[in-house]
Amino acid sequence: MPAPKTPMTRPAEPPPGPGTASALWDDGWYRFARRLASPNVGARPEGACIDLIVVHSISLPPGVYGGDEVQRLFTNTLDFDAHPYFRRIVGMQVSAHFYIRRGGELWQFADCGARAWHAGPSQWRGRANCNDDSVGIELEGLDGEPFEHAQYEALAGLCAAIGQRYPIRHVAGHEHIAPGRKPDPGSGFDWPLLRASLGWPREWFAA
Repeated sequence: MPAPKTPMTRPAEPPPGPGTASALWDDGWYRFARRLASPNVGARPEGACIDLIVVHSISLPPGVYGGDEVQRLFTNTLDFDAHPYFRRIVGMQVSAHFYIRRGGELWQFADCGARAWHAGPSQWRGRANCNDDSVGIELEGLDGEPFEHAQYEALAGLCAAIGQRYPIRHVAGHEHIAPGRKPDPGSGFDWPLLRASLGWPREWFAA
């Protein structure tokens, strides 16, 4: 199965320090991510305040890494007959703003100004429908299993860049905004490491 054809940015480290948001972003597209636009997006409600980052984990099939199945799922091009597990998700239309591979490679599927379909029924900081005012980041992995150091590095850099552009004050996992329905990123995710890497106030984090 051929990989999706995508316009790609050159991998690079974003310039550090404040005042760099315009250098990091092309509207709501992060310049240091590989861009592959998903059709599974919509408009945010008028006046939405994008102040939440939601961390997820995903792999297709579960626990299998390195293929292009996640990209195909987010662009509605997944062959649902290619693996028995895929029959469980036939017709699913979902997306996230970002996806971080095991080696730290970063993909973007939706303009951060748009509403991606990653959270589902959810609630956090007294608000429902977290898709309306959050940025969703998927990590290639299985909930409960450890993630790679390169993923934490990419995630911290991405969160910092998002925080330069949007008034982020909350960081939560899918498990926190949809408890009992979603378990990711799970016990294998190192929240203290992410907090330490970002240096943001402890109260901004769900864990």
